Amino acid sequence: MLETSARLLRLLSLLQTPREWTGAELADRLAVSTRTVRNDVERLRALGYPVNANRGATGGYRLGAGAALPPLLLDDEEAVAVAIGLRTAAAGSITGVEETSLRALAKLEQVLPSRLRRRVNTLHTYAVRVPADDAGPRVSAEVLTVIAAACRDREQLRFDYRAHDDSESRRVVEPYRLVNWGRRWYLVAWDVQRGDWRTFRVDRVTPRTPTGPRFAARDVPEDLTARVRHGVSSAAWRYRASVTVRAPAEVVAERINPAVGTVEAVDDETCVLHTGADTVASLAVHIGLLDADFTVDGPPELVDHLRVLADRYRRAGNTGGPSADPVGDSDGRGAR
Repeated sequence: MLETSARLLRLLSLLQTPREWTGAELADRLAVSTRTVRNDVERLRALGYPVNANRGATGGYRLGAGAALPPLLLDDEEAVAVAIGLRTAAAGSITGVEETSLRALAKLEQVLPSRLRRRVNTLHTYAVRVPADDAGPRVSAEVLTVIAAACRDREQLRFDYRAHDDSESRRVVEPYRLVNWGRRWYLVAWDVQRGDWRTFRVDRVTPRTPTGPRFAARDVPEDLTARVRHGVSSAAWRYRASVTVRAPAEVVAERINPAVGTVEAVDDETCVLHTGADTVASLAVHIGLLDADFTVDGPPELVDHLRVLADRYRRAGNTGGPSADPVGDSDGRGAR
């Protein structure tokens, strides 16, 4: 009986790989006859595992999808990866999955061998998650699921969209891809009304049901990353800034997160940074981290905020002696 149970587990492990197995291949792997393989397949079916069989010379066995999720067999590395993924999901930016992730993690850790549990706990203990300066908006798992299903089924999606200036509009799009960028989720879609590719922040999307009708697939832009970057820098933020930086473009590009801006070279020593954020304070942080002289071309709100910061830093640096020079270049220009 123990030998049969062990063989069934081994057979189940083989069938869970994404391929089709012939009876002869399974018999060879399990060191049994093809008749025993057929009997073991029937035992798995009786236990609720949907094992599909294709007849013929090229036929074989494959584990299919059933009405209910059957138990899965994970090797050591897979179990550790799933546990780490569940911990990450529980602390992520998608609402509605935290409690579910923790329940699944509790079930998994309960049956993990002690050696694997130690690996997971060690990583959790010594890998410190630093709080982000901008945690980003929370996104509903239900909204992500609705959008992903529309992408899969090629069905038009209708939704109410709140722009960066809080104005609202009704949009009809052909959805193609969801992109996770920087701490935010974006939808890349063909805007039916505007006749062009557009990028939408998912946290500003309120889907309307039902979806449909179906649409014919278009050629998807090759560089989705560049399209999302352009959408982020041009339309997704409440404040968008253009900053001339007195440093080579390649140097500035290495100092910024691609999710927060794009860099255009002016000459060998100067470039323009196009960036954005939901607050001018965040913009000031991004620019300050460049560690280079710069001139703000806009918006005026950022210029005003930098003046406030310059005055604050000057007071902080004044220890009672002569007043410090204003923050900026030696010629007094600085950030304007």
